Amino acid sequence: MSDTVTAARPGAAVKRATGTKDQDAAPRPVRQRDAFFDNAKYLAIVLVAVGHAWEPLRQGSRAVTALYMLVYAFHMPAFIIVSGYFSRTFDGSPARLRRLLTGVVVPYVVFETAYTLFTRWTSQDPDRPVSLLDPLYLTWFLAALFVWRLTTPLWQLVRWPLPLALAVAILATTAPSIGHDLDLQRTLQFLPYFVFGLLLRPEHFRLVRRRAVRILAVPVAACALAVAYWAVPRMDYAWFFHADSAPELGGPLWYGPVMTLAAFGCSLVLVGCFLAWVPGRRTWFTALGAGTLCGYLLHGFVAQAAKYWGWYEPAWVRGPAGVVAATLVAGVVVTALCTPSVRRVFRPVTEPGMAWAFRGTAATRTGSRRAAP
Repeated sequence: MSDTVTAARPGAAVKRATGTKDQDAAPRPVRQRDAFFDNAKYLAIVLVAVGHAWEPLRQGSRAVTALYMLVYAFHMPAFIIVSGYFSRTFDGSPARLRRLLTGVVVPYVVFETAYTLFTRWTSQDPDRPVSLLDPLYLTWFLAALFVWRLTTPLWQLVRWPLPLALAVAILATTAPSIGHDLDLQRTLQFLPYFVFGLLLRPEHFRLVRRRAVRILAVPVAACALAVAYWAVPRMDYAWFFHADSAPELGGPLWYGPVMTLAAFGCSLVLVGCFLAWVPGRRTWFTALGAGTLCGYLLHGFVAQAAKYWGWYEPAWVRGPAGVVAATLVAGVVVTALCTPSVRRVFRPVTEPGMAWAFRGTAATRTGSRRAAP
C-alpha cells in the first residue's frame, strides 16, 4: 500500500530541456507520508489489539461485551477502507504485482505457517496441518487483501461498483456452501468496505475532519455505545465478524441481506466518527503508522500466549481493574511492535525486496544498458 506523496523537483524541467546537470537544482526530495493516515492506521491497529485483549473478558460482563461489539463494528472496516483508498493506483502492472507478492503473499505464507506451528505448540490444535488455503487467526486479512487488490481494476471499470459489491456480500451471507477456503466468506462480506475506500478521494476525508463533524461524533458514538449495551442480550455480535452466513449464525436467509446493509450503514457512521477524531498533525505515534503490518501480525502471538499462560485466570482480571490492565497492556504491546526497530527486524518477511525472484523490467534493463560504459 502506498500512502506517500512526492513534491515536484525544482529544476527538473530545465535539466530535461538542456540535458545537463543543474548544479543549483534542489536535492531530490524524500517521499513524505500523510500524517493523518499514519495516525489513523496506528489508532485502528491499537483498537484491533484491544479488541483481542477483551475477547476472553466478555463472558459475564455486559459492559465489556458492549465495548467489544462497538469496537468490532468499525475497527476492521476502518482499516479496510483505508486499505482500499490506497489501492486506487493498483493497475495490475508488473511493479504493482511485484509489490503485491512481496508485501502481501510472502507475509501470508510466513505467518500462516508460523501461526499454525504456534497453535500446535500451545496445544490448541496439535494436529492442525499447515494449509495455505485455511487462514488461521489474523492471516485472513492478508488473504482477503490479495483478492481485493487483484480485483481493483474490475471495480474501477464497472459503473456501479459499490452496489455491486454490496450485492456480492449479500449473496455470500445466504450461501453457506461458499465454505472457508481462503476465508472467502469473510473476504466477500468485507468487500464493500474495500470498494468504498476505492471510491474515496482526499476531499471526502477533509469533510469528516471538520470541527462540526468532530463535535457531532461525540453524541453519535455515545448513542452507539448505548445501543450496543442494549443489544448485547438481543443480538449476536458475530454479525460484525462477517465470517459466517446467515444460516451458520442460526438465522433465516433473509437475515443476511438485512444485516449486511444494517451493519454496513452502522460501520460507515462509526468509521466517520473515528476518522473525525484522528489528528491530522504529526504526533508522537505518527511514525508508528508505517509499522502497523508488524503490529497486526505479531500481536496475535502475544494474545494467544496470554491465554495459554493463564494470564486471564486470576479472579481480579475479570473485574474493572483487569479490563483496564488488559487494555493498557494491549496498547503498549502493539505500540512496541509498530516501532521502527521491530519493523527493521521483520522486514525480510513483511517487506522483502526479493529482487532475485523477479525479472527486470524493460525500463530497468534499458537503464542498465545506458549506464554501461
